[in-house]
Amino acid sequence: MAASEFQYKEQPETLVLFDVDGTLTPARLTISNEVRDTLKKLRQKVCIGFVGGSDLSKQLEQLGPTVLDDFDFAFSENGLTAYRLGNELASQSFINWIGEEEYNKLAKFILKYLSEIDLPKRRGTFLEFRNGMINVSPIGRNASTEERNEYEKYDKEHQIRAKFVEALKKEFAHLALTFSIGGQISFDVFPTGWDKTYCLQHVKGDGFKEIHFFGDKTFKGGNDFEIYEDERTIGHSVNSPDDTVRILSEIFNL
Repeated sequence: MAASEFQYKEQPETLVLFDVDGTLTPARLTISNEVRDTLKKLRQKVCIGFVGGSDLSKQLEQLGPTVLDDFDFAFSENGLTAYRLGNELASQSFINWIGEEEYNKLAKFILKYLSEIDLPKRRGTFLEFRNGMINVSPIGRNASTEERNEYEKYDKEHQIRAKFVEALKKEFAHLALTFSIGGQISFDVFPTGWDKTYCLQHVKGDGFKEIHFFGDKTFKGGNDFEIYEDERTIGHSVNSPDDTVRILSEIFNL
């Protein structure tokens, strides 16, 4: 039985979850009016939510300042920070899980490794500490859109991130850490099981019979892979926000 707050919808027992970057918005850019209108129509029919690796401040920039009102569920940092109908649910943190001593070792190893990579360009913010993970970027998160595109090509050719992840896996094999290459320029490091499937525990009590997930990084190693493959979801792989709109319109007759 669906929760009473969702009874007004045509299909209150259906939830549709979306990745943000590359699915609802172009990478790091803002949502278009077309996607926004499509979601508004969809929300009359089913429950909707987003699940992104970034923190809420980045999602407010990308999806708009009213994001907590525009979605039934909002999952930042894969659901470590979670909202249901605008109300915050229980949260968890990476630093509590790993402890200061191990985090120090991890940060030192990353900074040393970063200093020894040859790259055509570097910008700033190479290690970003978040509530539920750390994000590592060889070029730096301050890179412009153009620099991100350049780096992505360079990374595809030279496998900078993939080699970095292998080195970390070897060095920190004793910790249950997952390394996820997402977006154009960085990868995330977080406790195993804290991928996007983490958010599903927050919707257990809402009686959903069907949970759809839309994402673009659905390949193995991509940050949408685990939730896309999870038996609790019906996965849809997309290659752009336009693709998302097209598939939603077909499935839900929008």
